[in-house]
Amino acid sequence: MNEILTPILGKAARLAGPIRARMAALEPQKISDVSRLALGDPRVIPLWYGESDLPTPEFIRRAAKDALDRGETFYTHKRGTPPLRQALASYMSGLYGKEIAVDRVTVATAGMNAILVLMELVLDAGDNVAMVTPAWPNAAATVAIMGAELREVALRRAQGRWRLDLDELFAAVDGRTRMIFINSPSNPTGWMVSREEQRAVLDFCRARNIWVLADEVYARIVYHGKAAPSFLEIAEPDDPLFVANSFSKAWAMTGWRIGWITAPAALGDIIGELVGYNTSGVPTFLQPAAVTALRDGEPFVAEMVERCRRGRDIVADHLATLPRVRFVPPEAAFYAFFEVEGMSDSLAMAKRLVQEAGVGIAPGAAFGKGGEGFLRLCFAQAPDLLERAMARVKRVLG
Repeated sequence: MNEILTPILGKAARLAGPIRARMAALEPQKISDVSRLALGDPRVIPLWYGESDLPTPEFIRRAAKDALDRGETFYTHKRGTPPLRQALASYMSGLYGKEIAVDRVTVATAGMNAILVLMELVLDAGDNVAMVTPAWPNAAATVAIMGAELREVALRRAQGRWRLDLDELFAAVDGRTRMIFINSPSNPTGWMVSREEQRAVLDFCRARNIWVLADEVYARIVYHGKAAPSFLEIAEPDDPLFVANSFSKAWAMTGWRIGWITAPAALGDIIGELVGYNTSGVPTFLQPAAVTALRDGEPFVAEMVERCRRGRDIVADHLATLPRVRFVPPEAAFYAFFEVEGMSDSLAMAKRLVQEAGVGIAPGAAFGKGGEGFLRLCFAQAPDLLERAMARVKRVLG
């Protein structure tokens, strides 16, 4: 048991009795380990979390306020209100040029809750999940929470790009594998799975009756085209495919905690029950605001992408002046995931950057296999803020 959890869990055990051993063994999130040093300190530029410094647009906020004024504060449909589910089905159908039926859509309390619900649906203790990494650590934690085994398959850098070795991914699968998990666009690398790779993965999983769970939360933060390639564009409605998505990134709604699941329609009711058992569903008055985001939010999404594009360019220009740094500019998402030559402890370096430079950056070790030796910086920020942050970072890494 690690040193941070020991005092917390020791106290809990004395007060309430034993807890599951697997829960006691869960590691604290390394990003939080860094942010605890200076969260809320105005002297520190916070680039450790995956969110923009833009607040949610006023027209979305106003829709939530109007719903409150109408008294929409009661329990509602566990799978989401009919208007929001229909809006999501229409949004995806238009975006991907393929009809997505409303009975395939379930609203969840954030993309993270969507992933946990799907793990609860599929996994038993002793099962395993093959996951492409580096990846957001909370997704990996859901596998451990279910008592299953995580099998990491690391992306490789080749010819100036991140690449997936499909042979290695498929070799990680055995008789106890229940799911292949792919986050594309990727947090933290910005890698995107290709259409050919999607077809190969889906065919592989069809043949073996195992699930694909596609985390497509960053689908709209892309620098060429309108959206990243989605498994929904090539899958049939009853294929073994789950897609998790969220309002957090493209619409600057991280604090709202609204996500959604697209799944075979036959599983809709049980997914809805699991959402109910977990959270009883998304707060009622937030759901009209989500409809408004889908209906009226395209100009803001375009603004967000351009803001991120400029942030990527600023950070890339500064990193290019550091001889110890190796950086592959991302195809999508809003992170700079860069390697620092000679750095063997990214957590220690991230803490040093907070303490000496006043900049909050996430340690690469937080993102699993292939992450150590890297740092992750969120560039979905104002240009002047990024310029100041990078000047400080260069004093430590230069």
